[in-house]
Amino acid sequence: MSEPFNCDSCKESLYGRKYIQVDDVPRCVPCYDRLYANTCQECKELIEHNSRELYYEDRHYHEHCFRCSRCSCSLADEPFTYQEDALVCNNCYCNEFSSKCVACGKTVMPGSKQLEYGGCVWHEECFVCCGCEQPIGAQSFIPDKSKYYCVPCYEGRFSPRCAHCKQILVQGGVTYRDEPWHKECFLCTGCKVQLAGQPFTTQGEDPYCVKCFSNLYAQKCSACDKPITGFGEGKYISFEERQWHQPCFKCSECSVSLVGAGFFPDGTKILCKSCNAK
Repeated sequence: MSEPFNCDSCKESLYGRKYIQVDDVPRCVPCYDRLYANTCQECKELIEHNSRELYYEDRHYHEHCFRCSRCSCSLADEPFTYQEDALVCNNCYCNEFSSKCVACGKTVMPGSKQLEYGGCVWHEECFVCCGCEQPIGAQSFIPDKSKYYCVPCYEGRFSPRCAHCKQILVQGGVTYRDEPWHKECFLCTGCKVQLAGQPFTTQGEDPYCVKCFSNLYAQKCSACDKPITGFGEGKYISFEERQWHQPCFKCSECSVSLVGAGFFPDGTKILCKSCNAK
């Protein structure tokens, strides 16, 4: 007579039946499932010994229960995430939570190349210059309201041009007669020295440095014979086709200032009242 070969739990004979041995202890399949099988997180039923079991974050699932909570596709061999206590496939997660490209309206997939500016997101290939329509990529760009331009296109369309050379004025420069000039283009008409940052005057529409204007156009002081330019010497005094720097307008005899006082011409001289009475 053969020895008994029974399930350690229910004591039923295992002869002619499928069994599972755990730590050298045999158990029938129903007892094994009852004692050792995990409960599926989704359907709450036991995951039997012959079912494929998937495990994630201390939770167990039947293979057919491990699916996206949005579209119900299987996640067994697909990338997924856990969002608000629910499994979500990569496509559903991106459609629901990822940013949309403001140019094409499509989802910007995680890990893909993208550009962000002003709270908006673009695919790298969708962020293009409104001028040349070429992708801007990592280049510098200039926003203009809701449009974006690469630097060459923006300068070509909007930057001022020098009144002299007609080239784009990128930065700096000077304004003369309400027109922009490069500093290196704004020159004295006479000696061609740069006028930016120094006093200058004009003759007609032409700018001149003080020295050239003095030599070419300024009247000479009748006392010191130096040019009267209006720079440095302040006001000047004019009398009968003669001019004087204000400090030079003095009595020819006693050198007292005649500014604001009566004077008497005497040939090429000018005299104060006292010297004229002598």
